[in-house]
Amino acid sequence: MAIRQLTQGLRRLGIRDEPQEEDVAESEGEGRISYTASLITQGKHRFFTLSMPSDVLAETCIVEPRNEEPIEGFQRALDERRARDIANCIDSGFGTIPSSIVLSAQTDADLQYRRTTRTLSFQKTPRAFLILDGQHRVFGFRLAKSRLRVPVVIYNGLNRTEECRLFMDINTKQRPVPNELLLDIKRLADTESGSEALYRDVFDLFDKDPNSPLFGLMSPTEKKKGKISRVTFNNALKSVGDSFSGSDATYVYEVLSSYLHACIAGLREYDLKENITNPGRIHP
Repeated sequence: MAIRQLTQGLRRLGIRDEPQEEDVAESEGEGRISYTASLITQGKHRFFTLSMPSDVLAETCIVEPRNEEPIEGFQRALDERRARDIANCIDSGFGTIPSSIVLSAQTDADLQYRRTTRTLSFQKTPRAFLILDGQHRVFGFRLAKSRLRVPVVIYNGLNRTEECRLFMDINTKQRPVPNELLLDIKRLADTESGSEALYRDVFDLFDKDPNSPLFGLMSPTEKKKGKISRVTFNNALKSVGDSFSGSDATYVYEVLSSYLHACIAGLREYDLKENITNPGRIHP
């Protein structure tokens, strides 16, 4: 009874425990479908935001890689392995892809927007949209067995020059998260491998122990000049990782700490202290 009352209350507030009608594509006949969409203006550009089924995206989107279309193409070559990783992530049931696919409507789409009903309609054809951002995700949708809804941004009326400029803006003004930060938060995400967990703990001991030979020289979450990042540290530790198979972080730290104390003492003797974090500058 309480659950039923809660469900009814949520529905009165517009919150439903089932797909809403606006999420369902409406067939308009002759291969035309429509979705509820919002029209947004940013500066000189106008675009539509909506959600679409992943299989519809896979059926209606194209890419034009530069290596295949040297005159008009501007996109990078498709990495099939990356697309398959996305498909596997989706099919595992744990994958979620909240970032929007950015599209440019082509002539074949015959894109039309009705303000009164806030619906965007187009022809469901294989060349309806050109992908400006998200080609690997869309190809992953095509390879996946599962179906999901995906946020989409659609520009309309762009010429090839405008499409190319928008592609450049998207791919030069967005910066990926540093690998150092990703390594630092893997434990929170519960995605650390056994070796990564060991490297993390050893790094933290070098970073936090006042008696560490590298105390004050470590940078856990980002690259910094004159500091040792997690990425650099892990790569170095991997080269001797087999020697510490089955060892805990404290033992690895103690062995490496003794070794590094001796090495750093030698560097200081020859006035090379500044090269501790930049060994590539040391010449025989």
